[in-house]
Amino acid sequence: MELSVIIPIYNEESNIDELYRRLLSVLEPMALPGGFELIFINDGSRDQSLPMLLNLAARDERVRYIDFSRNFGHQIAVTAGLDRAGGEAVVIIDADLQDPPELIPVLYQKMHEGFEVVYAKRRSRQGDSVAKKLTARLFYRLLASITSISIPVDTGDFRIISRKVVEGLRLMPEQNKFIRGQISWIGYRQTYIEYDRAERAGGETGYTYRKMIRLALDGITAFSDVPLKAATIGGFIVSGIAFLVMLYTLYSRFVSHDYQPGWPSLMISILFLGGVQLIAIGIIGEYMARLSANVRQRPLYLISATNLAMPASASQNR
Repeated sequence: MELSVIIPIYNEESNIDELYRRLLSVLEPMALPGGFELIFINDGSRDQSLPMLLNLAARDERVRYIDFSRNFGHQIAVTAGLDRAGGEAVVIIDADLQDPPELIPVLYQKMHEGFEVVYAKRRSRQGDSVAKKLTARLFYRLLASITSISIPVDTGDFRIISRKVVEGLRLMPEQNKFIRGQISWIGYRQTYIEYDRAERAGGETGYTYRKMIRLALDGITAFSDVPLKAATIGGFIVSGIAFLVMLYTLYSRFVSHDYQPGWPSLMISILFLGGVQLIAIGIIGEYMARLSANVRQRPLYLISATNLAMPASASQNR
């Protein structure tokens, strides 16, 4: 198999047929020597996505599907596709058609110039609200500034990766996946192409602000210990301020005699110190929760039905 295309599906009934048509119109003219496969992962959809995928699989043997037992999340859906992808090269693309399938030949050609990863960098984002654009921009730049690896800004999961990278990802079993960060951590030669991201073709996005915040936390805690260091530094700063306030209080009481006892200053100090302590405990708790999830070693996902077998190399790594 020359090329595998991984497509996570969550309530995408309005986009599946058009996505399938556009993928075929792009991939068939490429005349790939080993052929291609389309791997759709149904991530607990509540609409008609699964029946549509089953219909496509019955009509076209190149269509593979994986049906989860419930919703496990976008990053886990991509992971399941990577576990079963048989292609020498693998494309990851969303089903909402914001990332154009027409870029796949460009990504494929660029990879054959000697790169193991070619990702698509967003030049503009059409259809997104100002708040979403701003938060995404801030997140990518914050992540780039606090991590020890170079995670490209203004990129999603839309990219092409080689078999080497796929095998590397299969060796990374952590529960809280941040795949674009893991790909950057793996290394090898990586490059990008720029494109203008279109509006969503149909339906509603499955990436709510809650899921975006969770993904941001997964990315930060998986690749940076800066929040832990910030909590420690913050504790020292607050302790220093409290010590200075204590010296000032003693000076006012015994030297200048300009001392007026009252509850406001006391309560402000207590609340301030308590707030900093709670923030620090919360940060530590986020890391401990992720450690606990990995220690339990539960499977990343459960499959209800599929027409794909897990490759031997992937089953050995799971």
